[in-house]
Amino acid sequence: MRDPTVAISASVLLLLLVAVQAAPKVTPVGEKGSKGEMGDEGIQGAEGKQGEKGEQGSKGDKGDLGPAGVTGPSGPKGVAGSKGGRGAPGRKGARGAKGARGDAAKLLRSAFSAGLSKPFPPPNVPIRFDKILYNDQDDYNPVTGKFNCSVPGAYVFAYHLTVRGRPARVSLVARSRKVAKVRETLYGQEIDQASFLTILKLSAGDQVWLEVAKDWNGVYVSSEDDSIFTGFLLYPDVFEVLL
Repeated sequence: MRDPTVAISASVLLLLLVAVQAAPKVTPVGEKGSKGEMGDEGIQGAEGKQGEKGEQGSKGDKGDLGPAGVTGPSGPKGVAGSKGGRGAPGRKGARGAKGARGDAAKLLRSAFSAGLSKPFPPPNVPIRFDKILYNDQDDYNPVTGKFNCSVPGAYVFAYHLTVRGRPARVSLVARSRKVAKVRETLYGQEIDQASFLTILKLSAGDQVWLEVAKDWNGVYVSSEDDSIFTGFLLYPDVFEVLL
């Protein structure tokens, strides 16, 4: 019978021999060699896939102002705003140039004043005051003794008469009607004055004059005394003028 101990020992030796033969051979490490030369550039690789979106970075510094762009078209008209407050008064402007001369015809005028040249005028007819003091518009006629209204409106008529030697009764006649009467009683060589003033409304074409009554024509005039009849336009009747 074989000894089992010898059989086990032979098996162990056989296994150790196989293990030694299968193990890689270890080459001893030599010294580090010098750096080799750089090789040629390799071929560019294929483009890689787009990476994932990164996180938002911090805000950068403000850049420089760019050039002005092209002016765009005008926009639609906006809604009118509310009325603003009243502004402060402006400065006084320079004086303008002198205007053209106006039409003098627009200045409505009418006036006269005339004196008596002979005493004791005839009665019941217009007294002819033939010594003209003013009559630029020729509205008074010294030949007839009548004032002719050319501008409708309100007129002032007045007289200042010297009376001597006989009484005087003077009437102011307008439109052939005696509108006012004044009497002065004198006898002998006494001298007195008679005065009168009134306002009349006249239309174009109306006539006004003075006259004395029969036996009452003591209106006197001399180198020392005057008798004067006066009238003038106070203001025109604008509506009648326009018509």
